[in-house]
Amino acid sequence: MIIGGIATTRSYKKACKTYLRMVQNIQLTGSVPKMARIDNPLIGFLEEDTRRLHHPHDDALVVTIQARDYNMHQVLVDNGSSTDILYYPTFQQMGIGRERLVPTNAPLVGFRGTRVFPLGIATLAVTVGNYPQQITKNVTFLMVDCSSAYNAIIGRPTLNSWRP
Repeated sequence: MIIGGIATTRSYKKACKTYLRMVQNIQLTGSVPKMARIDNPLIGFLEEDTRRLHHPHDDALVVTIQARDYNMHQVLVDNGSSTDILYYPTFQQMGIGRERLVPTNAPLVGFRGTRVFPLGIATLAVTVGNYPQQITKNVTFLMVDCSSAYNAIIGRPTLNSWRP
């Protein structure tokens, strides 16, 4: 789990206080209104999607996305992450200049149990899925310079933005 980043609030201390207030203050406001059912496209996996897996397995959900003009493999889908992460070596391989990074001071907690300060923020157009069931949205990644088995992490903000 990664906590922090731009999806929370501007300062780390303020984010912690806000989170504590939120989880310690649960109020009932009456019945929850029923939502109209939305027919969402089915997300499924075919047998060919598992061709490189050794069975049985309990692997994490790792996908391939298209970011800019690059097919980015080894992208972890992490619904426990409060932000989207792009690792700096991947950023370098994409040939994007460091001047495209927007500075940030939002620390992350979750990498080796310590705070990590991102190098900056980069917004990239990301496409997931195959035509005709695909979606393209701008994703704001925090750039982190540390080693990982993954090229990027897609967290809750992006997962929620992909919903219709």
